[in-house]
Amino acid sequence: MNLLIILKNNIIENKVKFFLTIFLLSLLSRSIIAYYYGDRTLENEWSILVNNLYNFGVFSLLRFGDLFVPNLWMPPIYGYFIYLHTIFFGIGQSLVISVIISQIIISSFTPIIFYKITSTFFNKNLSLIGALIFSLFPIIVFSASQISSVTIYLFLLLIFFYFFLEFCSSQAYRLAVLIAAISGILILTRRDFVLIYFFSIFFSYFFFKVNLKKILFIIMITIITISPYLIKNYLVFDKIIIHSGFGYNVWKAYNPNAKAEGYYIQSDDLKIKLDKIEKNVFYRINEDKVYLTKAKHYIKDEPSKYFKLFLNRIFSYYFIDLNSSQTNYFNQFHVIPNIVFAILSIAGIIVFNKKNFKYNYLILTMFLIIFIYSCFAILPRYKIYILPFQILLSLNLLEYFIEKLSKKN
Repeated sequence: MNLLIILKNNIIENKVKFFLTIFLLSLLSRSIIAYYYGDRTLENEWSILVNNLYNFGVFSLLRFGDLFVPNLWMPPIYGYFIYLHTIFFGIGQSLVISVIISQIIISSFTPIIFYKITSTFFNKNLSLIGALIFSLFPIIVFSASQISSVTIYLFLLLIFFYFFLEFCSSQAYRLAVLIAAISGILILTRRDFVLIYFFSIFFSYFFFKVNLKKILFIIMITIITISPYLIKNYLVFDKIIIHSGFGYNVWKAYNPNAKAEGYYIQSDDLKIKLDKIEKNVFYRINEDKVYLTKAKHYIKDEPSKYFKLFLNRIFSYYFIDLNSSQTNYFNQFHVIPNIVFAILSIAGIIVFNKKNFKYNYLILTMFLIIFIYSCFAILPRYKIYILPFQILLSLNLLEYFIEKLSKKN
């Protein structure tokens, strides 16, 4: 009992000490997982991108002889994030270690940001519980040890939500600048943020009554933030373009062999069509058109089959993928927490305060993210993007029961 009193007085009641405790706990848990299960090498797309940038000075994923096709396939921010580490650590094994260490540090700050968001809706104790859950949630802990943009994206996304909610209350220009700058970086980190961005703009104008001038100001700063990348692509491709790969992502999600997690092996006739594409700087754009045409053909032929697959993806994304082929997917430390918080959050949706516009904004954003990702192939790491909302809704359910019990007493 004395230990609990000391803990309450010295850590829980002191925010600085609590934040430091949560940060160190997050740092320790992520470091242990990284030591035993973390990535050891750069692989696949990130290896090609970073090696080409480091050795040839070209941010390219595809090469035809002496021609490096400029990258449109992968959003650029994470590639440049890795490349920054090569300045100090070169391209060897130390590079991966340094990237993982950076991600562990960044990921250890996310529970603190999550606390700042939840404290908008709950009392301190519930917010602290939420931060603790977030800091130790298995898939979030594990993600920091992997070479993937997921940790960076989650960190930036939570910062965006925190500043956006603050801005909708105060409408301060300094917050508008921060929102716009972070939005620009997020757009260059994952392409799906474009829809979250415009939904947020729409919601802020119609429900939070944000001044139109300030909304235009945010859009202008966002455009300025991404303009160097837009200008570079315009000079190369003679058109304004940020990403390519939409057609490929549709195809891998909607082909005869696709499950919730998609299917990536090309058919013989598709390979023939891809081989006929001219090998020039427009290759990726034209390749994407071939993939999209093929996907449309499949969907048109069997619309009911692919609609059922879409519904299956919604279930797989919100709960678990019952047909996953991913290694260690059905580990109890992954499956049990996901199922528990998915079920609790469903109940939380029923009881949350629907008159609170900030709460409505977050929940509708969650539904938007679910819709976006369910349209395409679902990978296990994507679950991380809706976990903050599921934890938030679970806290709301806990608050509901606490209030019910307090009234009875």
